[in-house]
Amino acid sequence: MRARGLLLVLVAGSAVTLACRGAEGPRGGAGRPLRIAFVPKGTTHEFWRTMHAGAVKVQRDLLAKGVHVELTWKGPLREDDREQQVQVVESFASQGVDGIILAPLDEKALVRPVEEAKQLGVPTVVVDSALASDQIVSFVATDNVKGGAMGADALGQLMGGEGKVLLLRYQEGSASTTMREEGFLAQLEKAWPGLDLLPTDQHAGATVDTAKRASENLINRYGSDIQGVFVVNETSTGGMLLALQDAGLAGKVKVVGFDGTPALVAAMRAGQLHAFVLQDPMRMAGLAVETMADHLLGKPVPKRVDTAAIVVTAANLDTPRTEELLKPPIDTYLKPGE
Repeated sequence: MRARGLLLVLVAGSAVTLACRGAEGPRGGAGRPLRIAFVPKGTTHEFWRTMHAGAVKVQRDLLAKGVHVELTWKGPLREDDREQQVQVVESFASQGVDGIILAPLDEKALVRPVEEAKQLGVPTVVVDSALASDQIVSFVATDNVKGGAMGADALGQLMGGEGKVLLLRYQEGSASTTMREEGFLAQLEKAWPGLDLLPTDQHAGATVDTAKRASENLINRYGSDIQGVFVVNETSTGGMLLALQDAGLAGKVKVVGFDGTPALVAAMRAGQLHAFVLQDPMRMAGLAVETMADHLLGKPVPKRVDTAAIVVTAANLDTPRTEELLKPPIDTYLKPGE
């Protein structure tokens, strides 16, 4: 009843909004700007700050081409607050923005607000993590299944194709990390029969602290049997490394992570992190803004945009391409505190 009532209110309000839009003239050029809302999974991690910078970069690039985009960035503080993210999407839809770019915390929980937004004439581009809906404009992200497979190959090579390994999962409902887990497991079975996967149902959760506790549970359960670990995102990798340090196993266990931060680079230089799959969040966010702007201007856009990833090891840590991805010019595009 709550959802139906909310939709009726939003539909009523949208009639006024759409009428006002028609009176304001063409969008994006000499008329009013394209109003695009960007809703990330969270707002505190380095990954999301990099995405924010990438979105602002393309906003400026489009302005230089005569396309005016008014970009609003707002998301939940924590990456497990599904209800807050739902409320943010609903709020933007009711405000009558022209389009929403969403990195959904949960592939199912965000379906309803996205599909209701579409009914109000507000389209959505999904970025980073998939949504279980065909009612979107486009999906812009790393091929996460491939990213997980890259992690499996990196771990297999580090271990010489033999040994006992762990997979630390992230959290249920997160499509991007679930796909990485699936890609890792499938590639392990296909290409690395000598790697013995230790059974586990542990999820790291949304923070470094929760990931550390989950990692400690695994270490307590398996101890010195653990020879290799694959971890599927930035915070989970950090939590696993802290737990291994406390257990005196840092550097002894081969660790392959996902995403890169200064702390993780330091861990690699110290020999405690051996590889990580590195995305391009700045480009990912920029392409999402570009895709939404093109759609709003009536141009055709692809349904799927793959933004690629690379595997970083000590051997290529200091190459120009890795440096470019690890040190994006965030301060050029964001003010302190953004």
